[in-house]
Amino acid sequence: MYRSNNCGELRIAHVGQEVTLAGWVQRTRKMGAMTFVDLRDRYGITQLVFNEENHALVEQANKLGREFVIQITGIVNERYSKNSAMPTGDIEVLVSTLVVLNESLTPPFTIEDNTDGGDDLRMKYRYLDLRRNTVRRNMELRHQMCLEVRRFLDSKGFLEVETPCLIGSTPEGARDFIVPSRMNPGQFYALPQSPQTLKQLLMVAGFDRYFQIVKCFRDEDLRADRQPEFTQIDCEMSFVEQDDVIETFEEMTKYLFKTVRGVDLGETPFLRLPWAEAMRRFGSDKPDMRFGMEFVELAETLQGKADFAVFNDATYIGGICAKGCASYTRKQIDELTNFVKSPQVGASGLVYARVEEDGTVKSSVDKFYSQEILQELKAVMNAEAGDLILILCGANAMKVRKQLCELRLLMGSRLGLRDKNQFALLWVVDFPMFEWSEEDQRLYAMHHPFTAPRPEDADLIDTAPEKMRANAYDMVCNGVEVGGGSIRIFDAVLQAKIFKALGFTPEQAESQFGFLMNAFKYGAPPHGGLAYGLDRWVSIFAGLDSIRDCIAFPKNNSGRDVMLDAPSFVAPEQLDELNISLHSPVS
Repeated sequence: MYRSNNCGELRIAHVGQEVTLAGWVQRTRKMGAMTFVDLRDRYGITQLVFNEENHALVEQANKLGREFVIQITGIVNERYSKNSAMPTGDIEVLVSTLVVLNESLTPPFTIEDNTDGGDDLRMKYRYLDLRRNTVRRNMELRHQMCLEVRRFLDSKGFLEVETPCLIGSTPEGARDFIVPSRMNPGQFYALPQSPQTLKQLLMVAGFDRYFQIVKCFRDEDLRADRQPEFTQIDCEMSFVEQDDVIETFEEMTKYLFKTVRGVDLGETPFLRLPWAEAMRRFGSDKPDMRFGMEFVELAETLQGKADFAVFNDATYIGGICAKGCASYTRKQIDELTNFVKSPQVGASGLVYARVEEDGTVKSSVDKFYSQEILQELKAVMNAEAGDLILILCGANAMKVRKQLCELRLLMGSRLGLRDKNQFALLWVVDFPMFEWSEEDQRLYAMHHPFTAPRPEDADLIDTAPEKMRANAYDMVCNGVEVGGGSIRIFDAVLQAKIFKALGFTPEQAESQFGFLMNAFKYGAPPHGGLAYGLDRWVSIFAGLDSIRDCIAFPKNNSGRDVMLDAPSFVAPEQLDELNISLHSPVS
């Protein structure tokens, strides 16, 4: 028996008992003739005492290094100097035997909550990083969330069904990861971006309610909340309308917040915000509603009121009011200007106006606008003494709104309005069915080509498909899209029309999705669903800025696993087996 107890469970009630513990050496401290060792495992830390009565044992303990794996036997003793910060802080173990199970090299960073290791170093030695309490707790939180998801959905009659990871490639959405088939030379599988068509087929099969905690894969550019492989809580329901899906998963969200995070979101239904309104008020289809600072359109107030071509020639002028920021220095204003002009935001410049304590307005465009016009600006912005008005404009209204959204989020962070322990949830609904690509000169599905239109817009498919709204819905929490879904098309005729609007020939549609359209001919029920991003939910619950720390073995921002050194080159013999030849030699 390697251990009788773990390192997190011993208490005063165990005093006098002989115990055997095993774990990793967190640290050692030599005090006179005695040596103290903190022994750590997944469950906690226990202080070990090697006293002067056994000189040989003390000498053995003094040779222990950080992260040595050891086993000890000893008697539980009440500590003279208790440590209230540790669950085991009332006791210590007086060691009688010590066995070194495995020595360790000196770790490349400290295995502490506040480590000295950078991101790349910790990712390279992720198995060491996972020993840290902060990271391990994220894994435990993820485990708990998965348990509660299964518990809730089971209570609602959902069946967990596994779908395949080797499927056919689809042309819509993000790029596929493709997998060559050795037994079918020249042909490829794709890793699923989601089990979308498969879960719809399960509805055709009569399964009625399906879910799966499933790996998905997308070959797209990465950022803090994206990974090339990620995990979805994927769900589908038959004989439902939008309200049925939203109510079910709103209930699940409240359940998870209460059971996993200990937060009661109350009985009030979440806000449902139409996409067009979200873009007009916040410049985003995932607005952070923890704070206000809504956009105010200023064309009527400022356009044509002075000889200022920047405003007069603009299609859109919008502003936000930053409360209490009139005291910003010129340096701080320049920082904001540089931010909006950065390539990531792309604005051409920033206009500002301060509301002084006496109510007058001082602006960067004072020489163009009279105090009378600036007072009108103050009134329409609902600004008060001490406030700072920030204005952007441009020829493309949607583009400027998105730029203003970035500025709003920056100011919200600077003003401490984005508290990670405050949660603002809403549904964004009524998305456009399609979006136009100037580059390809064609329509693309805003969500995916299986999304049904709003019933009242269905007739527009033959006359004005670009005006159709989707019967789709996204859940947003604190400015993060945590899930989304739609009511699906279940009629083969309508699905064919949607494919045509997206530029598919009948032959292309049959080749790519014939299996689905044929299935619809055998009695497909009305159905709809939703997929939550498990990684994003866990990161929000844990208060993380990135999803990487709630994934056991994540990729870096270049999509590389620096621990496994993947992706990597493979032997020419493997490529020959797969009938693949590279244009450049493999090194």
